[in-house]
Amino acid sequence: MRERRAAQQCRRAREFEAFVAGAAGRLLHAATLLTGDPAAAERLLTAALARTFAAWDRLHGEDPYDRTRQELATRFARTMWRRHPRGGALARLTPQERLVVVLRFYEGVAEEQAAAQLGLPAERIRAICLRATSTLRSRPPAPPSVSGEAHPADAGRPTGERRSSEEGEGHAVRAP
Repeated sequence: MRERRAAQQCRRAREFEAFVAGAAGRLLHAATLLTGDPAAAERLLTAALARTFAAWDRLHGEDPYDRTRQELATRFARTMWRRHPRGGALARLTPQERLVVVLRFYEGVAEEQAAAQLGLPAERIRAICLRATSTLRSRPPAPPSVSGEAHPADAGRPTGERRSSEEGEGHAVRAP
């Protein structure tokens, strides 16, 4: 009996290790997109994988990737909902928008499935997606100039270009 149990645990561990070897990269990337911080992403993924491993024998045909992704989304929603992630490409989005964008566009989860996972109506998911994509498409806020005020001659210039007093009036140079 003991040998049989040990063999089952060994098989379970091998299956889980194979799953992690195949899925960890993509899951870590999704977690990094959510958190904007590699260290926080690793903690989030570790917790999600631990829950998946604990439920490994009870999956019975359920996709472990979907289970882990669901766990990532749930843990992110519980821990990060109230504080904004630090950086990354999605830093301008709220945590809720970030979660919806990652689920819908990076993970390819259907609108209805994302709504069910997050406990929101599908219309709300659609509205969050529209707001997030419009935020991402809009021009990022211009960084403040060195003196703190923009020069009137710089109005209408693309972000990152400024006047140069050394170059004379009317010449624009790229900001470093």
